[in-house]
Amino acid sequence: MAEGARQLVEVDGRRMRLTNLDKVMYPETGMTKGEVIAYYAEIAPVMVPLVTGRPVTRKRWVEGVGTADAPGQVFFEKNLAEHAPDWVRSGVIQHSDGPKTYPIADDRATLVWLAQQASLEVHVPQWRFRPDGAPGTPDRMVLDLDPGPGMGLAECAEVARLVRAILDGMGLEAFPVTSGSKGIHLYAALDGAQTSQQVSDVARELARALEADHPDLIVSSMRKSLRASRVLIDWSQNNANKTTIAPYSLRGRPTPTVAAPRTWEELDDPDLRHLEAHEVLARVAGGLDPIAPLGAAAAGSGPLATYLSMRESGATPEPMPSSPWGAAGEGAPRFVIQEHHARRLHYDLRLERDGVLKSWAVPKGVPESADRNNLAVQTEDHPMEYLVFEGTIPAGQYGAGSMTVWDTGTYQSEKWRDDEVIFTLTGRPGGPLGRVRLALIRTQGEGEKSQWLLHRMKEQQEARSHEAPPAPAAPPAPTPAPPTAAEVAPEEPPWAARATAASVAEPIDLSPMLAVPGAAGLVDGDDWALEWKWDGIRLLARVDDGAVRLVSRKGIDQTATYPDLAGVARVLRGDALVDGEVVALDERGRPDFGLLQQRMNLTRPREIAAAAKAVPVVLHLFDVLEIAGVSTMDEPYTRRRERLERLFRRRDGVPVDVPPLAEGDVDAALEEARRLGLEGLVAKRRRSRYRPGVRSDDWVKLKLSRTQEVVIGGYRKGVGGREGRIRSLLVGIPEEGGLRYVGRVGSGLRERDAERLIARLDELAQPEPPFLDVPATDVRDAVWARPELVGEMEFGEWTRTGVARHPRWRGLRPDKRPEDVVLES
Repeated sequence: MAEGARQLVEVDGRRMRLTNLDKVMYPETGMTKGEVIAYYAEIAPVMVPLVTGRPVTRKRWVEGVGTADAPGQVFFEKNLAEHAPDWVRSGVIQHSDGPKTYPIADDRATLVWLAQQASLEVHVPQWRFRPDGAPGTPDRMVLDLDPGPGMGLAECAEVARLVRAILDGMGLEAFPVTSGSKGIHLYAALDGAQTSQQVSDVARELARALEADHPDLIVSSMRKSLRASRVLIDWSQNNANKTTIAPYSLRGRPTPTVAAPRTWEELDDPDLRHLEAHEVLARVAGGLDPIAPLGAAAAGSGPLATYLSMRESGATPEPMPSSPWGAAGEGAPRFVIQEHHARRLHYDLRLERDGVLKSWAVPKGVPESADRNNLAVQTEDHPMEYLVFEGTIPAGQYGAGSMTVWDTGTYQSEKWRDDEVIFTLTGRPGGPLGRVRLALIRTQGEGEKSQWLLHRMKEQQEARSHEAPPAPAAPPAPTPAPPTAAEVAPEEPPWAARATAASVAEPIDLSPMLAVPGAAGLVDGDDWALEWKWDGIRLLARVDDGAVRLVSRKGIDQTATYPDLAGVARVLRGDALVDGEVVALDERGRPDFGLLQQRMNLTRPREIAAAAKAVPVVLHLFDVLEIAGVSTMDEPYTRRRERLERLFRRRDGVPVDVPPLAEGDVDAALEEARRLGLEGLVAKRRRSRYRPGVRSDDWVKLKLSRTQEVVIGGYRKGVGGREGRIRSLLVGIPEEGGLRYVGRVGSGLRERDAERLIARLDELAQPEPPFLDVPATDVRDAVWARPELVGEMEFGEWTRTGVARHPRWRGLRPDKRPEDVVLES
């Protein structure tokens, strides 16, 4: 098995890691996992319309289907795994044993992801989720023609023609599908006016009527004793709780047969047989898609499929597009900004592109100046008809609330990339917007629900269009053949030993999860795991095909700053995004934050190399956020910890490790931390998920020494022989209303650090103090600075006036922002 056969791909804007591409899934034909993925990628344009909006139940063969004599292990999977990408749409169904979350295959990327999970078979019910998330009424009927012993496809085709005649009389068009297993499925589109029970009743009576007319050919009962030499018309799959293999799905048979839509003329062929994947792909490539009308009637397809699946025609006044593929506009591209009074007031920005309106929800609207950025969250594409939509969306419908047009007009785009859009809007004459040049910059996530910043550009210049007008949407390009083992990096890359800071992985757009300060009494019990608290700085590390990227808590790239950590790629079994703390050790092997200061804020390669030699560091890993492109953040802590330990392998010469957890109760662990010279503990709830950028009480830090992060707001000038230097730093802690002054600290400030600090503080100089209140004795010779730098001090205790007693400077915290600083307990 080629464990190294893996590839990072982007499918319609969604990034994912494909693994084990050379694994053989169908031994009789040699079809590999890579070829299975390629099949679903190519078949997606005709398959997605038939499954969109429906919960997907999967049949998975992780090790392949095996052979007729030794079939592979298979299992059904309903629940969507917690590590699934956040762009996979999902829906919840209430079962007798509780709710279950199902994936919804609304796009090609989701089908590819399911194939990556070895989900060979895709099963769906005959209903779709409603806009409010509840199961809807069926929009199609299905009849499964299952041949009993002694019967075959020819007899199923005969029964299919009899069923077709009855459905024609009911005004329903039947679409045949050879199931890829034994028989034939017949589908007919419905208008959604009947319940699943009503549709089942009709299907049952149809089967019984045909059984009465053709007792020697047809049976409607499931009893095996009655099925010999007959074809069962299985009407029960119209039950709301049952699913049917989706048209165009592969089957887990010895050969890669497909549930293949067929023409009625084909059913007349006496040599009718089941089709395999390569044959179905060839048919579709030649333009043959006999079941296309059913897909169009059921859900629509194209870029507006999501919009359509989230709305119920007639239940909302929102426009329903005439085509699910959008409509090409004429002239300059248009925009609209709508004021949307939903659960909370927000504004919807929509830009015409590729026949649809690309849309973002902007809670605070267009920024009034270039000094601030506003959050924008990308939503589903909207139809062009939405340019003029105003009205009230009823309660219970998606986006319920009133909507009015705030401004509309045309726009010019200067740049349009997946992560950045620069454009100039020209509103209607006399409207509130006027003419404004804006930029949308993606900061987190991809596709729908991704987060962006909406920035007002300072220059109100003529927009220069650097791109041709958008071309009409084209069908997806054929998926390239899966890579061979020789084209994919092996498990132990040959370059690993010489990896350098120049080997940089993909960007990291997450911030680490943070702990709250606490006391030992808050975390007693078995619900908590105890980690050692290291006296260092947080780093997120991404390994991507052997390349490495290191990012600080503030999102600053630290890859070049710590070239000695490039070997992290050698100690992880594959690609991953991990969280850890980088520390410098003193001569006794204990973390020393003062030493680590010598590794910070260096930019010149020669200085970095010298510091790396003089002050070696160690990266302690304690969490994993992503493995092989799949997020693990929603998994409980204990599961992530298990994954991290399996992912890690210690190697000589690589200063990276996964320290063991602290043992015993909290008091015993704190005493051990004291003996080891550590800062304390971090207690983590075993069931907690990883919440990036959030300071959560699921993580609690328990410190032995009294340390406090502070914001520098100025300094006192040196006197006498120290004239022109820093006498002491003036520091504070953010609180409601401003920055509270907590004292001055000069002890522990090293000469070299002071020289660098005074230069930086002089650049930030301002005439007035940034603190709420400062004693007169500290004001006389103070140089005030904008409060942008964060440092850390240790001290004895707080005085009654809230000033630190006997403070000692520990160093700058370039990994922290002023707003991150909180009062430690």
